[in-house]
Amino acid sequence: MDALSDVLRVVQLTGAVFLDAEFSAPWCAIVPADSPLCSTYLPPAECIVSFHLVTEGRCWAMLPDDRGGALQIDAGDVIVVPRGETHIIGSSTDLTPEVLAPLLANQVATRPGEVMKLEYGGGGAVTHMVCGFLAAQDLWRNPLLSALPRLFKVSMRGSSASWLETSMRFATEEATSAHAGSATVLAKLSELVFVEAVRHYVGTLPDDCKGWLAGLRDRLVARTLMLMHARPAHPWTVEDLAHRVGMSRSGLAQRFTDLLGVPPMQYLAQWRLQLAAQQLRLSGSPLAVIAEDVGYESEAAFNRAFKREFGMPPATWRRNGAALQSGHAPRA
Repeated sequence: MDALSDVLRVVQLTGAVFLDAEFSAPWCAIVPADSPLCSTYLPPAECIVSFHLVTEGRCWAMLPDDRGGALQIDAGDVIVVPRGETHIIGSSTDLTPEVLAPLLANQVATRPGEVMKLEYGGGGAVTHMVCGFLAAQDLWRNPLLSALPRLFKVSMRGSSASWLETSMRFATEEATSAHAGSATVLAKLSELVFVEAVRHYVGTLPDDCKGWLAGLRDRLVARTLMLMHARPAHPWTVEDLAHRVGMSRSGLAQRFTDLLGVPPMQYLAQWRLQLAAQQLRLSGSPLAVIAEDVGYESEAAFNRAFKREFGMPPATWRRNGAALQSGHAPRA
């Protein structure tokens, strides 16, 4: 499995709330990080990943604390907010924004995957968009999502991505018609939109870019990442990895660290703990089994490493995760 696919798998995107919106100028809306729209219809999550695919017209998007950094979004572009932060979209970001959730007060949606309709604005030039919201787990330490900008746009225009807009239109029409299985179609499609946006964004990075995403574009570092992600429990050494990718030990260590900001073995240790956190959340496996599955020789060593990374022992982390899923407050 390549590193990007593996990391996306661990993000655990679930559910989908869709909004089929038609805005007319002048208009401006703010989407809060803790929007009732999401908390009502999505499962408990660390944050909500959101995207807005513009299918007609034009708008602007920005974060509230970045007044000079508004992005122009044209038909065929998608704007992504990977860490679920409050953001503003509008025909102009100089307008006073309306909070999105109250605008949907009269809309009816009873479960994830249903489509809500919204028409709002002053009656001028029309901007049509499809908005998706996904619950994301294990987010803050995930190397991909921590490497992405807080808000970014990519173009989905062209033959390579035209299927996406066609599929989106089809799925929203299906959901509006209440056909069986439409919620599942939308949930899966929303994941595809996010994945495609990330893939397109990686392809636009400048050659001198640093970070995890840049590592995916470097042939030798990407191969190293693939090896570690394919067999995370294997007792890798830098020497072993360097031999597999055809580099010297010092050469690989330097190249990997320069691009990703951490040495190979530190990256592998952090990734093993990400996998362990996922298993703790999704399974009832004993700690000793999880420790072995992710490459630790003893449960004690696993407990120490996990506490250093997450600030609490794995058993406590598991209890807190279960409490959040059930709607109860976590215990220290």
